[in-house]
Amino acid sequence: MDYRRAVAADAPAMAELFAANHYDALTKQERATQGFVQGSLDVDTLRSMAEDGGLLVADDDGHLAGLLGLASPENLPSPPPPVQALLAAQDSLEWQGRPLRDTPFLLYGPVVVAGAYRGKGVARGLFTAALRTASGRADAMIAFIELANRASWKVHVDGFGMTPLGEFTLGDRAYGVVGAATRPTTTPGT
Repeated sequence: MDYRRAVAADAPAMAELFAANHYDALTKQERATQGFVQGSLDVDTLRSMAEDGGLLVADDDGHLAGLLGLASPENLPSPPPPVQALLAAQDSLEWQGRPLRDTPFLLYGPVVVAGAYRGKGVARGLFTAALRTASGRADAMIAFIELANRASWKVHVDGFGMTPLGEFTLGDRAYGVVGAATRPTTTPGT
């Protein structure tokens, strides 16, 4: 599996993967077991994000196995409402003892893995690639997960060890904010 930055030519396959895993395209059972993505990422938006360096992909010999967004909040000219709500909540969220607003961070997500590749380490590979990409650019990767998306919470918090930082609401939806350090922490004497 090749974990790399997305390129503009990946946009149609990324849009297809995103659409296939969108909340509205899945049954209630599928959403509960595999998770889901929301929002609107069409071919043009994904092409632009790829050209800006804001997407990573898992490429299995020309087959798109997954994608992950990783962007600086400052590079989003018109953030979608959940990102705006997260940015507005920065003073009430803490990362390692200081307000999130005072922490250099990258927005992590969305993350989507193709059905044929689930359970094969693709999400972990994308997460690891994101950590490498973010290291030196930010202290943390910060994600928001709709609390109804238990599958995503389980992967990111229980599986990858992302740290819960708090919650925010947007309309009738509640989101949990989680973070991961981009540099490993070391204990003196180890």
